[in-house]
Amino acid sequence: METEELLQKVRKIEIKTKGLSNNIFAGEYHSAFKGRGMAFSEVREYQYGDDVRDIDWNVTARFGKPYVKVFEEERELTVMLLVDVSGSLDFGTQKQSKRQLLTEVAATLAFSAIQNNDKIGVIFFSDKVEKFIPPKKGRKHILFIIRELLSFQPESQKTDVGFAVQFMTNAIKKRCTVFLLSDFFDPNDYTNQLTIANKRHDVVALQIYDRRMVELPDVGIVKMKDAETGKDIFVDTSSSAMRRAHHEWWVTHQAWLKQAFTKSNIDNISVRTDEDYVKALMNLFKRRA
Repeated sequence: METEELLQKVRKIEIKTKGLSNNIFAGEYHSAFKGRGMAFSEVREYQYGDDVRDIDWNVTARFGKPYVKVFEEERELTVMLLVDVSGSLDFGTQKQSKRQLLTEVAATLAFSAIQNNDKIGVIFFSDKVEKFIPPKKGRKHILFIIRELLSFQPESQKTDVGFAVQFMTNAIKKRCTVFLLSDFFDPNDYTNQLTIANKRHDVVALQIYDRRMVELPDVGIVKMKDAETGKDIFVDTSSSAMRRAHHEWWVTHQAWLKQAFTKSNIDNISVRTDEDYVKALMNLFKRRA
């Protein structure tokens, strides 16, 4: 991608996603992803209805009347984006590819994070960790992340969700909010890695998919390439048995994925490439608030 073209795409994504995070998501994001806990703020005189467990006995003894400690929520979070960059994300039969939608969703989450003064980092993964961007604050850092989302070229085309999740769990020691963005086309069972990660961190899964993964149209014999293996195959879409088998594969895959998220207690949403991701994110935020 040429530098000028890349800068134009970065600017376009910044304008759209920053607007969304400022005008739509700011309050919802704040409610859905709360801080690490309560931090001491000040001491004030006891008022009727205050919890007696908050009385500061040292100050109370000094002034001869009851004082209580006041706490406020620690708002600053560390947010990690785990971004799938495997070959299957290049697929798209509607208005955009899965990778394009994933990039826009990731950018929106990134701008929502910095609106709340949160640090944000990124792990690009295939069947290995392709790139690790440590968490930082600021617009300059966000724009660097978006440029990488748009232009990054992975060394591998395959997928290993479990490896990426395990790497994140080991690399990030302080509790953080993790957004795992992928189409989840991975033959491995990564339920255990998700469970361990979600006990240490707050993990949220966002599945990106195309409607043709759900069902194929009847358009005759079609040459297709497996993006992760590079192999060409010919598929007879006029065969009702073949279309039915494809749909059943999808239903089985989604049932397994739902079970994996339920077992690991992970909040999740699915967004289709021809659907409005804003609505899906709002529903996720409201569910968590």
